[in-house]
Amino acid sequence: MRKPRIIFFDIDGTLIDMEKKRITKPTLDALRRLQQNGILLAIATGRSPLIVPRFDGVEFDVFLTYNGSYCYDRRGDIFASPIPPQDVQTILKNAAALGRPVSVAGRTQLLSNGTDDDLTAYYAIGGRAPVISDKFDEVSRGEVFQLLMGCRERDWPAILKGTTGAKIAAWWDRAVDIIPTSGGKGAGIRKVLAHYGLTKEDAMAFGDGNNDIEMFQAVGHSVAMGNASADLKAIASEVCGTCAEDGIYHYCKENGLI
Repeated sequence: MRKPRIIFFDIDGTLIDMEKKRITKPTLDALRRLQQNGILLAIATGRSPLIVPRFDGVEFDVFLTYNGSYCYDRRGDIFASPIPPQDVQTILKNAAALGRPVSVAGRTQLLSNGTDDDLTAYYAIGGRAPVISDKFDEVSRGEVFQLLMGCRERDWPAILKGTTGAKIAAWWDRAVDIIPTSGGKGAGIRKVLAHYGLTKEDAMAFGDGNNDIEMFQAVGHSVAMGNASADLKAIASEVCGTCAEDGIYHYCKENGLI
């Protein structure tokens, strides 16, 4: 394995323990030392830029948010790909027919037209609550990078019915992120690598969910957490310890990255 020049990290279940909802000290130490060793650090998450956590003593170099639909670094935007406006409105109608509230994610706002148990629980994973706002319709007609809603897998066809430019990225069984078909963590990574003049072989990724499958396919070396889904482990280059066991720290130490 060659030394990576950039490493992409999922957040929930990878950097942050889903149960304790925090990053461990050894994982934080690993991030600091990777950066000191000249490796670019990139977040790759389904989260909005508004709810990407800050990590003490670590300033990430690159951010892939909304599952790769909106990517930027400290200098500015790298890739911005909103959902086609007509598809946003179609999905809102489909959600209403299912009796499901929806959140719309713009560049600077994340607003909901209501909530239910699933959507509230989905937000709680990130330590937030849905913001229900009368500005929802206005934001839904602007740039929308992602829609969030509670549902089950059986609802997916009904949610996307009549759309051509949207797809589902799911890592939990009670809710989904709906993103543009041109989005996805893999697409975002390819844009970032091109922006920095890097190749697939220069890149590594750590992840745990099915929405990380595209990410793993876009990098030269992929490491699934011990707590990762079976589908992700099946395509990973390697599997490390769980998030709670400081899997990233031990992997980086054992492989001479820190």
